[in-house]
Amino acid sequence: MKKFLTSLIVFGCIYLQGQDHKMNDFIDSLMNRMTLEEKLGQLNLSSGVGNLPVITEGEGKIEFIKKGLIGASGGYNSLKASVEESRLGIPVITGRDIIHGYKTTFPIPLALSCMWDLERVEEMARISAIEASSDGVNWTYSPMVDISRDPRWGRVAEGAGEDAWLGSRIAQAYVRGYQGDDLSANNTIMACVKHFALYGASEAGRDYNTVDMSKISMFQDYLPTYKAAFDAGAGSAMSAFNVIDMVPATGNRWLMTELLREQWGFDGFVVTDFTAINEMMHHGLGDLSEVAAQALKAGIDMDMVGQAFIGTLSQSMEEGMVTEDEIDTACRRVLEAKYKLGLFHKPFQYYDQKRADKVLLCKAHKEKARELAAHSCVLLKNEDQLLPLSRKANIAVVGPLADAKIDMLGTWAATRDTTDIITILQGIRNEISKKAQVSYAQGSYFTEDHYLLNVNRNHKKKGSPEMTITAEQSENLLKEAIEVSRDADVIVAVLGEPRSWSGEAASRSDISIPDCQQKLLNAMLETGKPVVLVLSNGRPLTLSWENEHVPAILETWHAGIEAGNGIADVLFGNYNPAGKLTMTFPRNVGQIPIYYNHRNTGRPIDPNHKFTTKYLDVPNTPLYPFGYGLSYTTFEYGEITLSNKELNGNTILTASIDIKNTGSRNGEEVVQLYLQDPVATVSRAVKELKGFQKIHLNAGESKTVTFQITQDDLKFFNSDLFYDWESGAFNVFIGTNSQDAKQSSFTWTK
Repeated sequence: MKKFLTSLIVFGCIYLQGQDHKMNDFIDSLMNRMTLEEKLGQLNLSSGVGNLPVITEGEGKIEFIKKGLIGASGGYNSLKASVEESRLGIPVITGRDIIHGYKTTFPIPLALSCMWDLERVEEMARISAIEASSDGVNWTYSPMVDISRDPRWGRVAEGAGEDAWLGSRIAQAYVRGYQGDDLSANNTIMACVKHFALYGASEAGRDYNTVDMSKISMFQDYLPTYKAAFDAGAGSAMSAFNVIDMVPATGNRWLMTELLREQWGFDGFVVTDFTAINEMMHHGLGDLSEVAAQALKAGIDMDMVGQAFIGTLSQSMEEGMVTEDEIDTACRRVLEAKYKLGLFHKPFQYYDQKRADKVLLCKAHKEKARELAAHSCVLLKNEDQLLPLSRKANIAVVGPLADAKIDMLGTWAATRDTTDIITILQGIRNEISKKAQVSYAQGSYFTEDHYLLNVNRNHKKKGSPEMTITAEQSENLLKEAIEVSRDADVIVAVLGEPRSWSGEAASRSDISIPDCQQKLLNAMLETGKPVVLVLSNGRPLTLSWENEHVPAILETWHAGIEAGNGIADVLFGNYNPAGKLTMTFPRNVGQIPIYYNHRNTGRPIDPNHKFTTKYLDVPNTPLYPFGYGLSYTTFEYGEITLSNKELNGNTILTASIDIKNTGSRNGEEVVQLYLQDPVATVSRAVKELKGFQKIHLNAGESKTVTFQITQDDLKFFNSDLFYDWESGAFNVFIGTNSQDAKQSSFTWTK
C-alpha cells in the first residue's frame, strides 16, 4: 500500500508538471505572436461604464475587443468578437459579482456565516457557480474575506464576521464551491479573493478610508483569511483600495509580490478593484503614468475599468518606467487563468441555454435558498417562549420591511428581478391556518432622515430625491398599524435596514433602528399585545432598548429570494433556530470596535477600582457576544475532560464534554472551543476560537463532543513575525458562545 501511494503521488506530480508544460508551451507560442498593444489589452478589464478616456462602450467596446485591446468583459457579443474577430482569437474572461447566489439569491454572506456550517456554505457557492456558468460567467469577484470588527462599515454584510479562524474556513468553503474539482469544467467559475488586504479595518468604519495597523496585527488577525483562500487554490485576487504601511495596496510591492507570491506561493493573477490605480493619484503618489507603472511593478496584472495600463504603459515602456518583461509577466498570468478555465479550447462552454433553462431558479435551488434562510437566523431573545408562533393565532404584521421584496435580497445581489422573491409577510401567510387571520400595515417609512432618504433608492413613496415626509403622512401609517393590531393575538414587527444601507459605500455612524421605526415598535408594545421583533438588516445593530423592552427578537438578516418562507419556518417552529453570531453586537456605537478576542490591558476592569479600563456609562461587555444564539430548546453542558493535563512534545490533546438537550424540542447546538495563552512573549488574546462542532440532539438526548488540540492550535506570530508556540500553561473553554463556556487548563512543554 505504501509503495502504491508513493507511486500515485509521483504520477500525480508528473501529470501536473505535464499539464503545466503543455500550458506554458501554448502561452509561449501565443505571446510570441502578440504585439505590445495586444499584451496590454489582456491587462484591461472593461465593464461598460462608458465615461472613461481611452475606450468607449457599446459598439466602440466591441471594436476595441476586435483589436485585442480588452482582456476581460461581459456579454456573449464580447466573447464572440474576441474569439472570432480578433487577430489571435484570445477569448475575454467574463467576471461578475456573484457574491451570494446568481439568479437564486441566498442570504448575504454575513448571514451565511452565522450558520457555522461549512458544508452548506460550500453548497451555496456550488449552486452559484452552476447557475452563473450556464449564463456566460466564468469568474466571480468573491469571496470577500475581509475581517472587520466595526459594524459601521457597510461591507460587513459581504464577509464572515470578526474572527480569522472561522473566516479562514468559510473562505476555503467558498473557493471549493466556486471552483469545484476541475476549473476547466463548464459548471465552475474562478474565485477572486478580495479585498487584498485589510480593507475591513478602515478607520471609523468609513468605506475607502485609511487603514493603519502593526505588522503583528496584520499577520495574527487579518491576513489569515486571505492565505487560507489562496491555499484552497483560488485562481485570482483583487487589490484593496486602502493603504498598507502608508502605501496603497494596489501599488504595494511588499504586499503583492514579496508576501503574496514569494512567501505564500500564489500563482494566479491579481486584478485591481474598480479604478484603484487611478485612485492612487488621490493618495498623492503621482500622475496616471507614475501610479500605473508603480502598480505594474508591485504585481498588479489587470486594471479594472480605469484604463490606466492600456492608456499609459506603452509610453512608459519607451521612457524606461517599466519593461516589456514586466508587461509580459502580467500578460502571462492572465492568459494562464484563461487556459485553466478552458477558454482557449472551449470558449463558448459557459453559454448554454439548455443548461441555463434547467438550472436557473430551479426547484432544488429555491429549496436550498429556503433552507439557508432558516439556518442563517439567530434567535437573540425569546422571553416566556413566545416563539414559535401558533398557526392558529391571529397575527398583525407591521413594518416597512415586512413586504419589501427587493430588500430581501440584500447588497450585491446578482439580480434585481423581484418576481420570485418571497417577502416575510408572504411567508407568514403561507404558513398560517386558514381559520386564522394575518393583517398587515406598513406602519412607518424606513426613515424620516432626509439625508438617508436621499441615499435610499428603494423608498416606496413617490417623489423627487429631495421630497419631504409630513408628520401627517407618518401618523397615518402609524394609525393604520395600530388599527390592524387591535384584533391580533400577536404582533410581528419587521424592522431594520433596506438593502441600500449596507454593502459598498454604505457606512453608518448610527447603527440603531431609525427613530420612525422605533416609534412604530413602541406603539405596538403599548397595545399590550405580545410583540416579536424580526430584524432584516445587513450588519449588527445597537439594540439595547429593544432587548430591554421587546419579549422576542429574531435576527434574520437580508435572507434572499426565499427569505419569507425560510423565516416563517423559524417563526412557526418548522426549524428550530441554531444560528450563532459571527460579529459582536455592541450595546451602543461608542463601544466600537468591539470583538471577543481582544487583548488584556495593564489595568483590567475592576468595578471596585476607578483607574481601570472601563466606560462610565456602559459596561465593557457587548449586548450579544460572538458565538451567541438561542434555541427553542435548552442545552446543558457538563465539565471538560482532558486526555492529559501535562503534555510534552508533538502529541495530541483530546478535550471532551457531555451536552444534554434539556428542553422539549429537538434541536441543534454549535459547540465552540476556545483557547487562551495567558503568558507569552507578546500580549495574547483573552481567548481565540480554535474549533466548533454543530450537533443535533433530540429532546432529552445526551452526546459527548470531542475536540483534538494540536500544537498548531497554540501557534501565534511573535514580535519578529515568527509563527510558533511557546511552552507553558493554557486554558481551554468549551461552551455555547464566547462568554458562556466551561473552563479547564493544561500545560504543554516542547
